[in-house]
Amino acid sequence: MDIEKEIAELKQRNQKVEAGKAWELSYLRKIILIAFTYLAIGIYLWAIGIEHPWLNAIVPAVAFMLSTLSLPFLKKLWVKYIYKK
Repeated sequence: MDIEKEIAELKQRNQKVEAGKAWELSYLRKIILIAFTYLAIGIYLWAIGIEHPWLNAIVPAVAFMLSTLSLPFLKKLWVKYIYKK
């Protein structure tokens, strides 16, 4: 009985880990983060009186988007050439 319980707990844990990984890789998460980045920077620029804050907020949001889109590619290179176990 203990083995069956442990297997059930491991399966439940694996489902949680898989769901977390799916969320980390999802486009919805990236879109939400880009939107929050844009809003946060826009509000900050507006609050400190920068001219055209919403237009200027596009730059960091796009930079964030580009960095998140390039990370999977860079990770593959890192695993292939640097992380050698």
